[in-house]
Amino acid sequence: MKLKVLVVDDEALARTRMRTLLADCGMPGVEWGGEAANAVEAMEWLRRDCFDLVLLDIHMPGVDGMALARAIEAQPQAPIIVFVTAHAEHAVQAFELEAADYLTKPVRRERLQMALQKVDRAVQSARETQGGKASEVVLIQDRGRTERVPLSEVLYFKAELKYITVRTLTHSYILDGALNDLEVRYGDAFMRVHRNALVLRSALRALEKHHDPEEGEGWAVRLNGVDDLLAVSRRQLAAVREALAV
Repeated sequence: MKLKVLVVDDEALARTRMRTLLADCGMPGVEWGGEAANAVEAMEWLRRDCFDLVLLDIHMPGVDGMALARAIEAQPQAPIIVFVTAHAEHAVQAFELEAADYLTKPVRRERLQMALQKVDRAVQSARETQGGKASEVVLIQDRGRTERVPLSEVLYFKAELKYITVRTLTHSYILDGALNDLEVRYGDAFMRVHRNALVLRSALRALEKHHDPEEGEGWAVRLNGVDDLLAVSRRQLAAVREALAV
């Protein structure tokens, strides 16, 4: 089976060269899935389709490759990431993000071939383990329009008055429903940090002191990929600390 690849690079010439290199590679076979010039376009591709591999540049305007990689890695069924960049100094940070490989520009076909073979072995192993189970989606109803948002893209659910905010890396959606129902349905992947919020466990980045205008001094969590601060209740503080320590 061919590896389905998404190429993310803000330079059109770099994307074109990568397409040529991929076409010149032998085994494993590669399917050109799409290309994106920034993080927003990349997440749109990932929302619409499934990929085995993301070839990801680091220095891009807006959300950079490292932040995008954290958001991708936070997804339960994330594609494998290989960084492709002109800046070798980010290699250590890349492997801390569990990237499969790190290619420096200009990329040689032989070096790309080695990276593809490594990714292919990892994909085959994952397919054997997971059995190709389809990912769940959250159905968003908005003014007569229905959108399927993959659960793997959701970073948190937050209750706001009579509705729930569904937050992904690039969008916020409004959902009618009850937070308790979502906790029952998705409790394996999401944890309650406050009476009004469920967060993706694997997206937890940091716990810090925070002053809330309504609740005063307290604690809040930061998540990978977004700048939002979410309040943590005293009751959930120990559980959040435990989740961050895992």
